[in-house]
Amino acid sequence: MSSDFQPPPKGLSILATVGGVVTAVIAIAGLNFWSSRLSQNTQTPAISTSQTVTPTANLETQAQKVAKLDANSIVLQGTPITPSELISKAPFITPGVKTLDAVDIAAARQAWLYFQRNWNDKTGLVNSVDGFASVTMWDQAAAIAALVSAKELNIIPAAEFEAKMTKMLQTLASLPLYKGELPNKVYNAKTLIPVNYGQLEKNEEIGWSAIDLGRMALWLKIVEAKYPKMRSPVQAVWKHWQVKRLTKNGQMYGTAVVQGKEQYNQEGRLGYENYAAYGLKLWGLDVKQALDYKSNTAFVNLYGQGVPYDRRDANNSGANNYVLSEPYILDGIETGFQALPKAYADRILAAQQARYQATQELTALTEDNLDREPYFVYNSLFVNGKPWATITDTQQQHNNLRFLSAKAAIGWHVLYNTDYTHSLSNIVFNQLKSDKGWYNGLYESLRQPNKSLTANNNGVILESFLYKQVGKPLIVWAGVN
Repeated sequence: MSSDFQPPPKGLSILATVGGVVTAVIAIAGLNFWSSRLSQNTQTPAISTSQTVTPTANLETQAQKVAKLDANSIVLQGTPITPSELISKAPFITPGVKTLDAVDIAAARQAWLYFQRNWNDKTGLVNSVDGFASVTMWDQAAAIAALVSAKELNIIPAAEFEAKMTKMLQTLASLPLYKGELPNKVYNAKTLIPVNYGQLEKNEEIGWSAIDLGRMALWLKIVEAKYPKMRSPVQAVWKHWQVKRLTKNGQMYGTAVVQGKEQYNQEGRLGYENYAAYGLKLWGLDVKQALDYKSNTAFVNLYGQGVPYDRRDANNSGANNYVLSEPYILDGIETGFQALPKAYADRILAAQQARYQATQELTALTEDNLDREPYFVYNSLFVNGKPWATITDTQQQHNNLRFLSAKAAIGWHVLYNTDYTHSLSNIVFNQLKSDKGWYNGLYESLRQPNKSLTANNNGVILESFLYKQVGKPLIVWAGVN
């Protein structure tokens, strides 16, 4: 979601955060990235996934204790990645992880409920947030991932897959484009008119996001490679877009409209820039600088783990340099850590496990929608010099609304399959189930579910189970060159 987001009309405000990680997570930024190996010699204490309701006074005491530990957990000039860590390659799947069991299948079917409810048959587009007909290209890519996963996991028949995928691709190949160039950041999923965030009726072109389109590009390649019948429709989508404007001098660029004037800005910070650039690289675009994960990277120690972050922060570049789980998880599941070294993902997960060891708060952090104001936050390991900060894109802090993310918990578990990640996934299975899909997460301080329901959360969960089933990165499985 971008900084120009406005909540929808009263009564729909819970649904406001139309989830383009794209614009908000990475608006007006560039990126380079580092991360390191998950510490293998750290003993994990006995992990309990039972989250009982505690009297308010005790909750406040625990929150204060955690806040103090978090504040003291940071040491600047953190431990960098060693050359040997960078050389290590990720296996196609962690030893011990096998094909899906009955619990996994049930969880995947649960995630598909979201898409059954929010698929718009006339357009093939999916609501980004449950019941609110607004969609970004980031979330539509999540819908593609969900549809592919549902077919391959035998949740839906092949005929339904072909009908839905064909309709979706036809729509993407005929969308009204921002200035006739590239998809607008947001659309009305029913009428296809370009709109602003949280607004469904007013036709408004607000620019396009290279980050969103990078994820879409990656999933278009997967569909093109895996399903011969879809190659021509996928090519029609790509030809419909004026893709040359997505890159400049090896970096990714997006547009925003500010007071009626277009701004053409470099997009991306550590993590998402690399991930999205890899998608554009698959289509032959020059993203050499965007894929460079070293030039702007520094390290900060969080609970003793050297975590990579982008030096370009809000103070020196105007863009927030969130450190989040999702870009690492998507890179691992979809590309096999081709955009970013696996060592970076190792460090990101290790820091969250170390936080649990110190605070007894199970931690799986990334950005997502909320079921209450401010409706969208970035649960960051580190951002703009602050450790463990939950902020909006305008830097308002809401640490009281930090939550364990369902998509991060499941994603980390299928990639690493450790005792710690097993405990994360148990939180999802035991406490975040709804009759409409999987809730976004569990609030850390409130001990309550974050009951927002989104395409991206449920889409990432579905593709995580597909990765576990096929046992290899999805571009390898699909045969993407």
